[in-house]
Amino acid sequence: MSTPWGYRPRNERETPEWDLHPQTHAVRTGLTRSGFGETSEALYLNSGFTYSTAEEAFDSFAEETDHFLYSRFHNPTVAMFEARLAAIEGADFCVATGSGMSAMFSSLACLVEQGDHVVASAAMFSSCHVVITEFLPKWGITFELVKGNDPTVWAKALSKPTKAVFIETPSNPLMEIVDIAMVSELAHHVGATVIVDNVMASPVLQKPLQLGADVVMYSATKHIDGQGRVLAGAILGSSSYIHEKLMPFTRHSGPSLSPFNAWVLVKSLETMEMRVERMVANAQSIAEFLEARPEIKSVRFPGLKSHPDYELAMKQMTGGGTTVGIEFVEDQAQVFAFMNKLRIIDISNNLGDSKSLITHPATSTHRRLAPEVQVEMGITPSVLRLSVGLEHSSDLIKDLTQALS
Repeated sequence: MSTPWGYRPRNERETPEWDLHPQTHAVRTGLTRSGFGETSEALYLNSGFTYSTAEEAFDSFAEETDHFLYSRFHNPTVAMFEARLAAIEGADFCVATGSGMSAMFSSLACLVEQGDHVVASAAMFSSCHVVITEFLPKWGITFELVKGNDPTVWAKALSKPTKAVFIETPSNPLMEIVDIAMVSELAHHVGATVIVDNVMASPVLQKPLQLGADVVMYSATKHIDGQGRVLAGAILGSSSYIHEKLMPFTRHSGPSLSPFNAWVLVKSLETMEMRVERMVANAQSIAEFLEARPEIKSVRFPGLKSHPDYELAMKQMTGGGTTVGIEFVEDQAQVFAFMNKLRIIDISNNLGDSKSLITHPATSTHRRLAPEVQVEMGITPSVLRLSVGLEHSSDLIKDLTQALS
């Protein structure tokens, strides 16, 4: 029987003997070529896999041989994305999910059971807040939220037996910073697993595992894709956490990532570092511009020395981020008028995108939270969140200027 046109065995080359830079990992790691030797990564749009014999199927399900079983469990294209992101992050393993919130929920739910206690940073995305303060208590899990970086306050919260600590830093939308190293050290003293939501920093600007955290999670929809195309999430950690805790949960609960979305993300990773670095530079310029405007009451951006945790942010991160929290002097009506006058910046509740996007958290992303919780987080009707994209900073500043005027 003749072989398909152009089919040939894969040409495997030796692995480099040196440590690769994350940007090289973003282009090369995880690449699994088929026998056709394609340059770009292949897209395996299949749900299942076949076995040459019944015995091979038996061995595969018994995990005695390396064979894909079902795309809810694993898929070649998804595996490429997971291997690539794990190499960039410096993690043992990665599990991809269908959305950022499925990653957040799975990373925590796989650890806890009735009677457990969870400690979390008080400032966080609204859906994360709902999971911790509303969903977990329904299953008999208690929680405590901690504000700021006072070690005494964190130690007191952790004085009760704690199963997991969840940190979002920088926080969404006002870019509050949590000391990852300090909290991780305190948490490990009581045997708690530390999970860091690293969405706002991205894998480019912050490495929580190197700072002492155990698990990192992402909404890969943001900077990792960062071009407004697909939903995705990712969870990264040690071999023991992934294989003993997370995978038994995700295999049966099924928050799997589609192969097509994984393929989009694989290609997105190639340009992630360059995109994020440009966005950071733009955000820095815009934050400095806004801080000097009389219409603005305050600007929350970790790259500004006026940020209350500027020194900590610069210690943990390699840049100020891509998102700016803005509080206006005027009320909500004037804030809406400003948003409606923008000509380049879009009104949208997404972030980490190549296009600059602005939203009003109190009535959009954090609307689900009770008014008193919004006030506690500093989310007033005068607050906006600006996600800075890849447009030229001069055009963005001109757009902001004419809207402010």
